[in-house]
Amino acid sequence: MCTTTDNARTAMYDAIMEHIGEQLQVTARNIEFDRADLVSLHGFTQVPNFVLRKSDLSPGAKVVFAMFLSYAWHNNFCFPGQERLAEDMGMSRSRVTEFVSELEKGGLISVLRRGQGKTNIYTVHFQVTAKPKTKQPRPQTS
Repeated sequence: MCTTTDNARTAMYDAIMEHIGEQLQVTARNIEFDRADLVSLHGFTQVPNFVLRKSDLSPGAKVVFAMFLSYAWHNNFCFPGQERLAEDMGMSRSRVTEFVSELEKGGLISVLRRGQGKTNIYTVHFQVTAKPKTKQPRPQTS
């Protein structure tokens, strides 16, 4: 048996839920795309400025670094095969291997080679440590 109090609570609950529903509809339309272009469909990748400005890093290695970021941020992990990298970048597998080696030597990535036809696992380093400067011997004074 419903009482007046129960009916009032139900009406109040319905009014609150209706209000929340209206707000959710407004929120859902808060951001709209005017068209489905490549950027809105596939996103974009940000590359740290220190990588872009690293003068001892080739442009190809910088693009490979950006591709690693793209794979990692879109998939939450990063282990593309070098064939996949080469295909996505429009270059040969041997060039990709050169660029990966360059990134590894520069301390920007680490590579775990799993062997036997499995893809490598790449770790992208955002905290790159500077190479220690070698001390020049001081001229000896007599």
